[in-house]
Amino acid sequence: MEYVVEMLKIRKEFGKFVANNNITLQLKKGEIHALLGENGAGKTTLMNVLFGLYQPEGGEIRVRGKTTAISDPNVANSLGIGMVHQHFMLVENLTVTENIILGNEPKKMGMINIKAAAKKVAEISKLYGLDVDPYAKIEDISVGMQQRVEILKTLYRGAEILIFDEPTASLTPQEINELIAIMRKLIGEGKSIIIITHKLQEIMDVSDRVTIIRKGEGIGTVITSETTPEELATLMVGRQVTFKTEKIPSRPTDEVLQIEDLVVEDNRGIAKVKGLNLSVRKGEIVGIAGIDGNGQSELIEAITGLRKVKSGKVFLDSVDVTGKKPREITETGMGHIPQDRHKHGLVLDFSVGYNAALQTYYKKPFSKNGIMDYKVISQKANDIISTFDVRTQGEHELARALSGGNQQKLIIGREVDRDPELLIAALPTRGLDVGAIEFIHKRLIEQRDHGKAVLLISFELDEVMNVSDRIAVIYDGKIMDTVLPSETNEQELGLLMAGHTKEEMVVVGDDVVLKEGDNRNVE
Repeated sequence: MEYVVEMLKIRKEFGKFVANNNITLQLKKGEIHALLGENGAGKTTLMNVLFGLYQPEGGEIRVRGKTTAISDPNVANSLGIGMVHQHFMLVENLTVTENIILGNEPKKMGMINIKAAAKKVAEISKLYGLDVDPYAKIEDISVGMQQRVEILKTLYRGAEILIFDEPTASLTPQEINELIAIMRKLIGEGKSIIIITHKLQEIMDVSDRVTIIRKGEGIGTVITSETTPEELATLMVGRQVTFKTEKIPSRPTDEVLQIEDLVVEDNRGIAKVKGLNLSVRKGEIVGIAGIDGNGQSELIEAITGLRKVKSGKVFLDSVDVTGKKPREITETGMGHIPQDRHKHGLVLDFSVGYNAALQTYYKKPFSKNGIMDYKVISQKANDIISTFDVRTQGEHELARALSGGNQQKLIIGREVDRDPELLIAALPTRGLDVGAIEFIHKRLIEQRDHGKAVLLISFELDEVMNVSDRIAVIYDGKIMDTVLPSETNEQELGLLMAGHTKEEMVVVGDDVVLKEGDNRNVE
């Protein structure tokens, strides 16, 4: 059997903590091999060992049959190994080409030859159907396009083996489909791919084989076509996972959030929320479904006080909170799980304990006469760690050392612990594994069952359908329609999300399609 990469019985330690223990992964030439595990299971650590960012304490790495010591990423690059990181390593104010050649600049008479580099970038882009403008600035292109730049960067350096770390965590459904097509094209051109993910359907759709790791231990490798998502979930988590969230019917009462004719502009002064109306009541979860970029971010930022409101009103428990500062709004009874956990959810260089107290540190019992009581803060942090299953080495560990899923659990624990009347959950399960998703969905439904109002914003249609009691579909800054999950399906929601009205649709058998003459393209 010809393997292009073999990682045999790899062990990686950080002090006394064993991140990888006895893990074996073997990549065949021309295959897409998935690496599956819970948040914090050690997937990224293992791939950082292969890419030369970490040195293993035990085990052996073979590349094309030859035992190799990969001491740093330059050695990995020379062996034809490239890595597309989950958090992109791009310089915002440089162009696509400048980012791709950074550290590997082609010279002509001592000068950097941008023209030659841009030509090569364009050629590679065309060959793999990446469709990237070599002269575009990173800050001006979408997240999906930025990921393509990262892929181009590895290909420009001659990568034959590509590692994708959570490649779909920040992508829309359309961008995910495009990425899968790109991966298949790469395989068709003779490349080999390792994809780190915990999205089970993604694994079933794209991979040939799956290696599972659980809590840093190698569980084994299975052939994708011979397994099921349920089996993979059990192997990954170590117990059966329920994909359908159990819940009793909602019993909504008074309105908690009222939004009236809201208009919000983006950073360039362009209206992104355009006269939007919405209400959320106690005891219900309202899900907002929509394609990314239709005003969701601006809407959340306006409600939470992070962005100015151009016109319209936001009421929280009948109190006008339009234009108030975030702390004032929070104290009125709002909890906020932000869509960007690093930017708005955590201070990464603070400890887990300090992050657990970010919203309450200035209040009793956490502070007395302006002096913080670290014993009380520590106790509260440990309560949250325990209740919300935050896997950490303790409240003194830095937040940046936690896996993405555990960072998310910490934020959710902090917000839910405050018992707010309205909980805004923006992309609460982005980048999380099935076990963590199941846990978070249960917590959101618990809040609802305790008579709280929950506003859920998600790009995952199955999540919106599964968790919401009502679904408000947003398109171009307005609510197109509000539907009940029991009375709609993904086809109807997809058409509403593309800007079509129910009047333009017709049911044909089990399908919802556009009426004849309504097949216009909606951007």
